Amino acid sequence: MDKDRPVYIISVAAELVDMHPQTLRLYERKGLIKPKRSGGKTRLYSERDVEKLREIRRLTQELGVNLAGVEEIMRLRDELWALERRFREEVERLKAELGERLEALKTPPALPPPGERPSKPVNDKDRPVYIISVAAELVGMHPQTLRLYEREGLVTPRRTSGKTRLYSERDVEKLREIRRLTQELGVNLAGVEEIMRLRDELDAQQSRLEAEIARLRLALLQRLGKKEQKKTEPQAG
Repeated sequence: MDKDRPVYIISVAAELVDMHPQTLRLYERKGLIKPKRSGGKTRLYSERDVEKLREIRRLTQELGVNLAGVEEIMRLRDELWALERRFREEVERLKAELGERLEALKTPPALPPPGERPSKPVNDKDRPVYIISVAAELVGMHPQTLRLYEREGLVTPRRTSGKTRLYSERDVEKLREIRRLTQELGVNLAGVEEIMRLRDELDAQQSRLEAEIARLRLALLQRLGKKEQKKTEPQAG
């Protein structure tokens, strides 16, 4: 079944996700869900819309995330879906550009699993340089707050041989984002954890996409080069 095909009227969609139709209308006004419209302006929801609504219910009811946090989470999920589509489109473009269908690429592969993040040189932003008091001052927080976020797994500073916490520039950026989410948007820590996890996944997915596209481009060019070499080789006899 095509997950993006609009098939459910609002009453059916609401029943499928155990919500009141008015709740679906509220989420639409907030931009969290965008059902299609029939010629008579009837709302029609797709299977993907239903999946989104179930995820919104989980976030709001089970994790207590407010709508501002839900909006941030759903935006990141949409970016992940778009990244997967872009990967497949790029594979098809490469195949068309080089003019031959390789057996291994008859079906565009999925992105490599999350555990296979390509190795990258250490970025300056990842270098641990700030002790906890300096990091706390940079982000306008108390050091105890940073320790709490570490216990919650939201930030993971490095440790020196003497067990002193050292924060990188990337850690500081994360802490500033956590402060924005909690203080400006009122997102609870469960919502912040979900948002930060998705952001890390998006960064990793982007790195995997770039590495995989580079690998495919190289493989295709090498195959094309071998084919051209065979054409130019003198025939025996």
